Amino acid sequence: MRSAYSVEAVRHAEERLMARLPEGALMQRAAAGLAAACAGLLGRVYGARVVLLVGSGANGGDTLFAGARLARRGAGVAAVLLAPERTHGAGLAALLAAGGRVADDPFEPLAAADLVLDGITGIGGIGGLRPDAVPVARAARGSDAVVVAVDLPSGVEADSGEVRGEALRADLTVTFGTYKPGLLVDPAREYAGAVRLVDIGIGDELPSVAGLEALQHADLARMLPLPAAESDKYRRGVVGVVAGSARYPGAAVLAVAGALRGGAGAVRYVGPAADAVVSRFPECLVSAGPPGKAGRVQSWVVGPGIGENADAVREVLATGVPVLVDADGLRLLDAGDLSGREAPTLLTPHAGEAAALLGVAREEVEAARLASVRELSARYGATVLLKGSTTLVADPDGRAPVRANPMGSPWLATAGSGDVLSGLAGSLLAAGLDARDAGSAAAYLHGLAARLAAARGTPLTADDVAATLPAAWHDVREPGGGGVARRDARGGS
Repeated sequence: MRSAYSVEAVRHAEERLMARLPEGALMQRAAAGLAAACAGLLGRVYGARVVLLVGSGANGGDTLFAGARLARRGAGVAAVLLAPERTHGAGLAALLAAGGRVADDPFEPLAAADLVLDGITGIGGIGGLRPDAVPVARAARGSDAVVVAVDLPSGVEADSGEVRGEALRADLTVTFGTYKPGLLVDPAREYAGAVRLVDIGIGDELPSVAGLEALQHADLARMLPLPAAESDKYRRGVVGVVAGSARYPGAAVLAVAGALRGGAGAVRYVGPAADAVVSRFPECLVSAGPPGKAGRVQSWVVGPGIGENADAVREVLATGVPVLVDADGLRLLDAGDLSGREAPTLLTPHAGEAAALLGVAREEVEAARLASVRELSARYGATVLLKGSTTLVADPDGRAPVRANPMGSPWLATAGSGDVLSGLAGSLLAAGLDARDAGSAAAYLHGLAARLAAARGTPLTADDVAATLPAAWHDVREPGGGGVARRDARGGS
């Protein structure tokens, strides 16, 4: 599990540790890890040209001390001081003593740099880069140098993942002590590049519960249900699917595909697309409706392609089993239908649907994904899976960490992909996973299936993703498996 903590939690942890360490020891740990990461990128440190973009405070100090270490190994190191009057004094002295220099012209060393260290702002930065830093940041990004962010890319917000102004996009971010939420949540995540975590010893000082977390293969392997010797279809889980219409019969087919290939013991389909469903999946049990006459189920999926069938949404929400609401079901949802529900409810909106539920513009949701998923979950009293370039899952009580999906893939930007995800998550709900686990596990498998299909050269449609779900299950469960997907899930840590 990759855990991310707030700026406040990180600072308190650092303060407690620094109280027991010699002065400057924590900064030296960070600088050592940062210099080692840079050396690994350069390959040959001697003769390399390194530029430090140095802001004020501890972040600038980390950058200067790391530059001093590289200079002692023979790199030519030039520092661009963006806040000269507030530059970390000891760090600057160490750099100069090691043979580094301060650049008179900030643009001169960038023109020939092999590597740029971005130490302009630290984890406390809010609101994007200051105007005087923007030209230098643009020159760094426009050079041929590799850009390494120190703890966090300058201009992005650590706690929220928001980018409210200009920011410097990194090729690698070396972060200290723990992940920060902005490194796992878009749009900030896109600025971080690969992320490497350097242990500086604050782990025991951090709170027991993180603010945000991301599953990895091993976490998912422990979570996924497997059939046992005594399993039957009910023990594995029976999913009821209310989806499709005369206009959108494919939504029904894809939702059923996600449920069946996601491990369900059986699927009961309710709706007008029964012929299309049975022609693809003869094992599916079909009914014209209403849902109450379909037979016993252990979860319901309602909404994909149902048009204006609000009665079906209300009926399944009135049951005592877990319910997933997606697509048209979200548009037809009345918050009053959720009040008093004791069984888990999982809502799975994309940014546009989330915006409609919140009464804001889509752009606001995309710019503030973490705040949006928390607000949606609290307002509707349900677990919410917010789809997008970063899929996030939040519980309404706010006590458990929000889950960020590390397996997101642009290959999922295809019609019907969300229908497959709904069926898959419904199958995990039926198997007994709670809504947060079902949503985050489904998002992980869904993204992994897309990556596996794309790696095999499959022309990626939603049907291809559904067909690859069994391979994704195997990839997670097989101890020696994983390949490129497993490496991506590690996020470079």
